[in-house]
Amino acid sequence: MIDDRFIIQLQGKNFVTYEGLLDRAHQLGLESIQVDVVQTPSQDNNMTAICRATAKAGEKLFSDFGDASPTSVGQNLVPHILRMASTRAKARALRDMTNIGITAIEELDFNEKEDMAVTPDAAGRNTEKKTTSSSTISPDNSPPTRRQLDTIKDLSQSLNIPVDTDKLNKKTAGDLIAHLLDEKYKRH
Repeated sequence: MIDDRFIIQLQGKNFVTYEGLLDRAHQLGLESIQVDVVQTPSQDNNMTAICRATAKAGEKLFSDFGDASPTSVGQNLVPHILRMASTRAKARALRDMTNIGITAIEELDFNEKEDMAVTPDAAGRNTEKKTTSSSTISPDNSPPTRRQLDTIKDLSQSLNIPVDTDKLNKKTAGDLIAHLLDEKYKRH
């Protein structure tokens, strides 16, 4: 079973994080993950990268593909398309290995994420948008959840980004988490 802190909820649907898949795969004996570049981004293929990842646990191999292009990632991740395709491929292979049927958040394309309200679930690992004291407060002024605040604290500390959480509500906390996760993936 995957730890709840690795589950994110967007519009009532659960998604797992790559970090959670990797954690569970190690519990199940993951020995290695190999990534092969199938297609490098170029003008001829609309800057689409495709990778194949193979996870090994004992004698068992689990393999799948992932792709990324400027239209499927956030603007700040466009320079990192190849890494995003790799992460998506690894997430898919690890989902097979761990028998986790829910989609990894990293597999969503940027437009799908934008269309969904970002609300961290369990431990709330998601992508964040920076929020300032002048952020617009949504009609639902309910305070952020403890999980959202804990996630913001953990992400902001790991990224060394100071964050003031005093004026956040559930919506703005979710947006902030989304931004911080984008920043985390951009740096790693």
